[in-house]
Amino acid sequence: MSTATVDNNHSAALDAAESTDAHLITVTLRVRRYNPEVSDQASWVDYKLEMDPKERVLDALHKIKWEIDGTLTFRRSCAHGICGSDAMRINGRNRLACKTLLKDINPEKPITVEPIKGLAVLKDLVVDMEPFFQAYRDVMPFLITKGNEPTRERLQSAEDRERFDDTTKCILCAACTSSCPVFWNDGQYFGPAAIVNAHRFIFDSRDEAAEQRLEILNDRDGVWRCRTTFNCTDACPRGIEVTKAIQEVKRALITRRF
Repeated sequence: MSTATVDNNHSAALDAAESTDAHLITVTLRVRRYNPEVSDQASWVDYKLEMDPKERVLDALHKIKWEIDGTLTFRRSCAHGICGSDAMRINGRNRLACKTLLKDINPEKPITVEPIKGLAVLKDLVVDMEPFFQAYRDVMPFLITKGNEPTRERLQSAEDRERFDDTTKCILCAACTSSCPVFWNDGQYFGPAAIVNAHRFIFDSRDEAAEQRLEILNDRDGVWRCRTTFNCTDACPRGIEVTKAIQEVKRALITRRF
């Protein structure tokens, strides 16, 4: 008579799978959907997912797009907090989806995901970034010098470099600008990100166009529109002291010291 045998390898694989599943929780992602080809009104759609709480909101969005609804539209690229393309409002706050863990945003309740504010929504979580990048271009975010092209590297002391070190961290995600109530009400305002990137060159000892940038930011839509609410600093995923940088540009405009 034959005797039943157990495949130890198969059993171990099943045990491993069950152990993995034990870590999963049910998460509801409440996503604001908008498709101008279908309706001029946005609507909220709930998606129930089985997720590991240590996974990110971006992982949940991938699961929706790849397994449930391929029409969901959002931006993402590096998925490691460097490119800044997946900035969105998660539970009412601007964050990067790739840096936001499910366990850190109360997954027991529906997690709301919507596009950042102050910029026109093109579809679902994708906004028109052109006004944001135009403000960035307007402040001349590049090194400007006079005279002949140098024959060797432009040297700079560690102390001089430290002066603008914080504002070099900007990844142009627009989280700061789109968290600003002044920008929400008037899209003509340069916004925190543009000012941060102007700061990076205004205080660079190698640059020779600080006066030009200061005059650009002295405009009615420049730094004087800032109301110092600190929303921008709170929203920055890179930890830049945005409000401090704006105040330093204001001070430079008054004193002409930089």
